[in-house]
Amino acid sequence: MAQRLAGKVAIVTGASKGIGASIAKHLAEAGASVVVNYASSKTGADRVVSEITGKGGRAVAVQADVAKQADIQRLFAEAKKAFGPLDVLVNNAGIYEFAPLEQVTAEHFRKLFDLNVLGLILASREALKHFGPTGGSIINISSVVATAAPPNTSVYSATKGAVDAVTRSLAKELGPRGIRVNAINPGMVETEGVHSAGIAEGDFRKQVEAGTPLGRIGQPQDIGPAAVFLASSEASWITGETLHIAGGFR
Repeated sequence: MAQRLAGKVAIVTGASKGIGASIAKHLAEAGASVVVNYASSKTGADRVVSEITGKGGRAVAVQADVAKQADIQRLFAEAKKAFGPLDVLVNNAGIYEFAPLEQVTAEHFRKLFDLNVLGLILASREALKHFGPTGGSIINISSVVATAAPPNTSVYSATKGAVDAVTRSLAKELGPRGIRVNAINPGMVETEGVHSAGIAEGDFRKQVEAGTPLGRIGQPQDIGPAAVFLASSEASWITGETLHIAGGFR
């Protein structure tokens, strides 16, 4: 079981911390060679790579802003140079920003949609050139807010609703090429992003926990194993799905 992804090559965007780092480490533990992408946190990405290689895994860190086309092309070229043809793309890079309606600006909208939606689409498009003839697996990191849509998250929730729609559409479009497209929709997970947003503690967290049947928020390690499953041959007849990992929160 330990090497379910032996010989596979994966790119994880936004993998220097949080959910992305957990997914990168879980994919590597399952035998995949992993490209740890980061936008600005080289230190974090290097730490993830050293954790993986320290356990005998294969990983490299590659800087790229996936909201930029040129960066995406360079990311995939570097991945190919390091490990060869691609098997798995995890679209995890995203911005986590809330604002009440009075504070929503065009800049806020574009910043979130450019990375959370356009970046995901452009990275998926680039992946098409790098998957082998047998296809591959695209895993989009969405969120329960795609459907739960709490107050003050109109733009963020809209980006994740778009991610779910893109996931379903691409699953139908790319299925004939042997490319599966699924989404993981986490609930509130205790990450650096949640801490920097100032909601890791306090009333918001208490509200979420009160509405979660399993009574707690998630940890990054709660998400990684699902990505391994969706990337593996065990999920070979699963596409177009949104897997909620949220302790039962809806």
